[in-house]
Amino acid sequence: MGTDDDLLDAAMALRRGTTRLGRRLRFERPEAGVPLQELSVLGHLNRRGPMTAGEIAAAERVQPQTLTRTLAALEDKAEISRRTDLADRRRAVLSITDAGYETLVNDMRQRDSWLSLAMAEQLTVTERRLLALAGELMERLAEADVAALRPRTPADPAAEPAASSRDTDRAAGLGA
Repeated sequence: MGTDDDLLDAAMALRRGTTRLGRRLRFERPEAGVPLQELSVLGHLNRRGPMTAGEIAAAERVQPQTLTRTLAALEDKAEISRRTDLADRRRAVLSITDAGYETLVNDMRQRDSWLSLAMAEQLTVTERRLLALAGELMERLAEADVAALRPRTPADPAAEPAASSRDTDRAAGLGA
C-alpha cells in the first residue's frame, strides 16, 4: 500500500470516527440546549477573542447575512456585546459576555462529562494522552485552508473566471 493510500485510509478512518463521535456528542446535549449556531459563535468568541461579524462568518464558512438572526438573538440575551471598532468606526466588534461564557460552559458540561466517563472506561492512559494530542491536531485540521492548495481542473468552477453575460452573448452570436 502506497503513501497516498495510507493517507486516504487514515483520512477515512478519522472522518468516520469524528462523524460518529459528533453524532453521539450531539445526542448528549441538554434537551433544552442552545441552538448549535449560537454555541458555535460563542465558541469562536471564547477561543479567539473579539471579532467582527465578517470574521465570525468567515470562521463559520457562511455569508455574514446568515448570522444576522443568530447575532441578534445572542445580543438580546446579553451573551455577546457589540462595540465600535476604534481603528475603523464603521465596523462593530463582538465579544462574549460573562453570560455568554456561562451559556457555553453549561451546554458543554454534560457532553464533556459523558466523554470523560467514556474515555475512562474504554481507553488506557496512553490512549487518552494520544487522544488529547489528536484533539489538538484535529483543531489544526479544522482551521486548514487546503482549497487554495488543490490543483484546479477545467471542471472546477474556480479554475476559469466566470464569463460575463456580454461574453456569453457574444459566443452565442447575440451581441456586439
